[in-house]
Amino acid sequence: MRLTCPNCGERDRREFYYYGDAIALRRPAPDAVPEAWDDYLHNRKNPAGDTTDLWFHEAGCGAWLVVDRNTVTHAVHGATLAEKAKR
Repeated sequence: MRLTCPNCGERDRREFYYYGDAIALRRPAPDAVPEAWDDYLHNRKNPAGDTTDLWFHEAGCGAWLVVDRNTVTHAVHGATLAEKAKR
């Protein structure tokens, strides 16, 4: 799979670190119950189809990206700098 970094251009996905779902991954409040923190830290959805993910360009410019892609076909529909993404 290839991702297009807005700063560096098209790169192999091995240059990036996958962080998770960019929309569903919301940090619980500091005083949230332990079960909420356990769910946040250990459980991730594994959807088949279109997703919006957060990726870090670890071996490149160090930018955080919001990537729209399909987990079944591995088609990447777009990547935006996280600081400019409006979600």
